[in-house]
Amino acid sequence: MTRGALHHVELWVPDLVRSERSWGWLLASLGYAEHQRWEHGVSWILGGTYVVVEQSPALTSSDHDRTRPGLNHLAFHGGTREEVDALVEAAPAHGWALMFADRHPHAGGPDHYAAYLADEDGYEVEVVGG
Repeated sequence: MTRGALHHVELWVPDLVRSERSWGWLLASLGYAEHQRWEHGVSWILGGTYVVVEQSPALTSSDHDRTRPGLNHLAFHGGTREEVDALVEAAPAHGWALMFADRHPHAGGPDHYAAYLADEDGYEVEVVGG
């Protein structure tokens, strides 16, 4: 592994079943494979990096707000522009909504092609095409 490379991200979610439906679909669409599963969580891996969603019994709130201090969003390479477009088209059936639809696919600026998606719990992802 490359020193300094991201090892994993762990998201604590209020509803594991709902999050597994949305995150599992998204991550599988981006090439991740299911990696681990336990009573309160599941993870998906690609290369040496994995993403965890967990409904921890230690949660102190059921609300996530990306505009509060903490994680705002995760950004993924999405492949070609056509692959990003296909992902956007399929996303609503899996619990994701397109953000900034009036500026899509250039919400990040005129030279940046990306989809910004939010799941039912308010977690945001940016899927970059190019």
